[in-house]
Amino acid sequence: MAAGAEAPTSSEYIVEHLTHFSSMKQGFIIDMHVVNWDTMFWSVLCGVITIAILLKAARKATSGVPGRFQAAIEMLVEMVESQSKSIVHGDRSFIAPLALTVFMWVFFMNAVDFIPVDWIHGVNELLELVGLHSHLPHHRAVPTADLNGTLGMAIGVLILMLYYNIKIKGVGGFVHELFCAPFGAHPALWIFNFALNLIEFVAKTVSLAMRLFGNMYAGELVFLLIALLGATATWWGIGMHVVAGTVWAIFHILIVVLQAFIFMMLTLVYLGQAHEGH
Repeated sequence: MAAGAEAPTSSEYIVEHLTHFSSMKQGFIIDMHVVNWDTMFWSVLCGVITIAILLKAARKATSGVPGRFQAAIEMLVEMVESQSKSIVHGDRSFIAPLALTVFMWVFFMNAVDFIPVDWIHGVNELLELVGLHSHLPHHRAVPTADLNGTLGMAIGVLILMLYYNIKIKGVGGFVHELFCAPFGAHPALWIFNFALNLIEFVAKTVSLAMRLFGNMYAGELVFLLIALLGATATWWGIGMHVVAGTVWAIFHILIVVLQAFIFMMLTLVYLGQAHEGH
């Protein structure tokens, strides 16, 4: 914040931190957000980190006594393999590595939430101190707290569900299942079967996206509210800021891991269902 500038209110502070760095496109009535570049940046960065870690583990894997890094990766691989084996009854040569990648990718995207919420303001103040008056734009660092990001991943899972339904059952078998299950093959029931199956696919996609988004968005809001405690400039506010921030950060570690695990498990469950008929 520039020297002499009026401090923002609590609502302005929260709105500022929940605003994306987005490109805009002129619509018929209002301007439309086209791309949230902050979500794209952190999603790609976390994806690159995930791939780099897995590549390093693959290249350094040995048949002898594993080091700590290899042992940690092997534990993850065994966990994912055991879960995929119990859920997916078929070829898992692609699905098991996919599940491992999804778990690590979502974990790293969730873990971005541990970056201090006011880091962007700290950078801007540092730029002012060195005589640079250009400011970094609005920025939200947690890609899984953006519904666009989680919905994009959920749509990717939906595409894989459709792919495996067609691959396992064939086009004819999949179409037959859409119109003849679960109520029966009578022509009078086709429209009801198709409507129910369509709702099922939409519900799976939306719930997968909303579950991850809702938990991470709520966590982001709690961090912002805790940060506001420190802005009270009172001893109890600063004390509560430290205590509540520490407790929530520790608890949030569980949320970060748990939400990554749930997203991976639901991905496995939905792909496993694609291998089975009604």
